[in-house]
Amino acid sequence: MIHFYRKLPLCLLLAVSFILTSCSGIMGYGVLLWDVPEKGLQDGDIVPVYIRSNISHVYVVSTPGSKEHFEIPLWQVTDPQSRHGAKKTAGQYAEFIHQYAKVKIDGLPVRADPVNTAKQVYRLRRSETVKLLYKGKGQAVMTGRNALEGEWLRILTKDGTQGWCFSYNLDQFETEKGGVVVGGQQTDSQEEKDTVIESVLAKTWYPDYYRAMIDRNRIDPQLMNASYSFTVDAENNKVSLNLPDIHESWDYSGTTKTGDTEYALDGIPVKITVKGDAFIVVTYSGDNGKPQDLNFITLGENEDVAALVAAEKERRVQVYGKLYAFGPDFRSASYGQLSLKEDQSFGWKNYRLLVPSVVDSSAKNGGTIAIKYYLGDALVSSYDGVLSFRFDGMDTDVNFLYKMENNGLRLEDLTGASYDGSTVTSRGTSPLVLFFQKD
Repeated sequence: MIHFYRKLPLCLLLAVSFILTSCSGIMGYGVLLWDVPEKGLQDGDIVPVYIRSNISHVYVVSTPGSKEHFEIPLWQVTDPQSRHGAKKTAGQYAEFIHQYAKVKIDGLPVRADPVNTAKQVYRLRRSETVKLLYKGKGQAVMTGRNALEGEWLRILTKDGTQGWCFSYNLDQFETEKGGVVVGGQQTDSQEEKDTVIESVLAKTWYPDYYRAMIDRNRIDPQLMNASYSFTVDAENNKVSLNLPDIHESWDYSGTTKTGDTEYALDGIPVKITVKGDAFIVVTYSGDNGKPQDLNFITLGENEDVAALVAAEKERRVQVYGKLYAFGPDFRSASYGQLSLKEDQSFGWKNYRLLVPSVVDSSAKNGGTIAIKYYLGDALVSSYDGVLSFRFDGMDTDVNFLYKMENNGLRLEDLTGASYDGSTVTSRGTSPLVLFFQKD
């Protein structure tokens, strides 16, 4: 449902807003708290607000006098109210209109109250830019017996966090329209770009277990899929995290460097730790709020996931085709008649000696065969492969090692065998061996 609303056209959202808010379609007016230079807007400007989306965490607003509507994060504008009320609110921020500051030191705390012992709500990094909102009366900050020079300021960070910060370690500056800094100082957006995070965001990242599969040439199509990835569309500020048990997508508002190799994606529960050119750790917090670390890698130019999976599927078809051509009908005096079909189905009659130790009593006389497992190094010289029989009436596979011999087919039950992922590493503890002659 979340993704459905995000994909609604802006015109449809505006239509919904028109119905649910007022005849004019305007919810009210808000005061911009942070510059939007690409729209020619500065903090302190009053903008009409049309929609509030608690799903996407944005307001839909327009430039005064313009019919163009666009989205901005909720934190970037004050709550909608009457035009008169918005003018009064703008007056509260007038003293520090267009005033920003750069942080002088790493780890500068932002506190819940203008007191040096108050709860810390944010830690600023060196050279981070913050918006100055207004002054506050607070407790003096002491160094030894002397009070530090400065004052408590209410500040706003680029991820929307508000709190109190003492001005001693802030370098104040003023912006002009378009985001240009008075006096020539650069803002964060004008500084040299961080090439590390830029490189990360430009790549497609796959689960790290792909590397072991590729290096060992043992592809599991159920676990390797071209869609299982972590990707960032930096141009449109969209993130996708897709794994067998995780399917998430978000809109994010930017990146914040939180450590030497750590970056937070602003506004969403995702953090990236860069471990190398081809290895990152994505820390993701799901609905339960518990963070989990997910390892991702990039692949080489010639390592195409879709092509690797297609090649493995074709290999499995050929493996079964060879077995089918070898048979397709087999007979055992003890274990019945086994017939292989070209479409990888089978018929098996009179297998009662396998019930219930190997085959469930609910099983029917047919089903399908899959090639799912690889042979471990200790088994390669003795067997041709592994067959997974799914009998109709059973919910689980019955796995057998198999060997095509001169006079027939040998199957060996894998009950109690050892597996390493999709590889059978050892035989069962007391395997049942079945031999079928070719009809």
